Amino acid sequence: MFKKTDEELTKLGANITTREIQQEPELWKEAFDNYSTKKDEITKFLDSVSKSTSEVVRVIFTGAGSSAYVGDTVAPYLTEHGDRSRFKFEAIDTTKIVSTPMQYLEKDTPTILVSFARSGNSPESVATVDIAEKVIKNLWQLTITCAPEGQLAKHAEGDANNLVLLQPARSNDKGFAMTGSFSCMMLTSLLVFDTAMDSNKSEYVDSISKIGTEIIERESEIQAIVDTDFERIIYLGSGGLSGLTREAQLKILELTAGQKAAMFDSSMGFRHGPKSFVNSKSLVFDFLSNENYVRQYDVDILEEVKHDEIAPTVMGIGQSSSNNFDGDNFVFEKGTVSLPDAYLAFPDIMFAQVLALMTSLKVKNTPDTPSATGTVNRVVKGVTIHEFN
Repeated sequence: MFKKTDEELTKLGANITTREIQQEPELWKEAFDNYSTKKDEITKFLDSVSKSTSEVVRVIFTGAGSSAYVGDTVAPYLTEHGDRSRFKFEAIDTTKIVSTPMQYLEKDTPTILVSFARSGNSPESVATVDIAEKVIKNLWQLTITCAPEGQLAKHAEGDANNLVLLQPARSNDKGFAMTGSFSCMMLTSLLVFDTAMDSNKSEYVDSISKIGTEIIERESEIQAIVDTDFERIIYLGSGGLSGLTREAQLKILELTAGQKAAMFDSSMGFRHGPKSFVNSKSLVFDFLSNENYVRQYDVDILEEVKHDEIAPTVMGIGQSSSNNFDGDNFVFEKGTVSLPDAYLAFPDIMFAQVLALMTSLKVKNTPDTPSATGTVNRVVKGVTIHEFN
């Protein structure tokens, strides 16, 4: 895929998506540089929030679709590694907030609303900001977006309580599926709130960039998996990597237009019924944790599925070669340090993106415009936002 010319990829309807995946390792370095430039401003903003209240501030990560899954991936990790003396982290989809706001927003709780948005124009994202501003007395906002001209970025102009963190220009994906936009927004949120690992961030970004490049170089190994006879794909993981499985599953559904069935679950939750989804034409992947205790549960479910002999492909995806699954593994080799799970999410999702891209072509779809009927759109359409009072 990545060695094809632009002309060859354009004929396949895959040039935009292929190049946007391929450039992610570069974008992560650029996102880190952007963060470093604004670090003092970010610190000042968060300090001003903390000084304005004696309470622990509720941080809500929100978005729709892939943007929501950013929060699902980072919130568990930040609960462990963020500054819990100042912040409490939660991930809540904009679709939930808009439809049932009083079940999720707390009027008297000081809150930072962190909006993730590629375009900043999704109706639910715009409505969530409007509703939160009506409901919450003490509200601050971080708008993490790829589009300076989007409605969310424009809305924040002139508002001292709303800090906009723009992502690299090339992360504003032109393709249908979010790839670089997802991973850059995820990285920025970690850089902002991962206070425990502050001195290691540069090294982590260097490592994930190296591994991302490695995945591109090892495309033939992923192609060999795609070339097998399968009809279903299952992604599993624990903690934040369980949240990441939602995004991995979505890439398959989006880029194949549903021609390949996919599901996600946690490593421990999978055996409680969802395991019924596995058949003799299934690919089962687990994003293996780098935490030894957690990893045991990831390996356990892979061993169980392997020994059940119900799926031809059962594979661990991860960095460590110790305490590994006694079966097939895609082990990242180029990283310079052992990554915390939230940072391991970056090569994990690149693996899933590449697999989805190749699978899209396998089913003779066009990854850049995968919805032939036009019923699913790059920016969601057809949403009626009802007035909230």
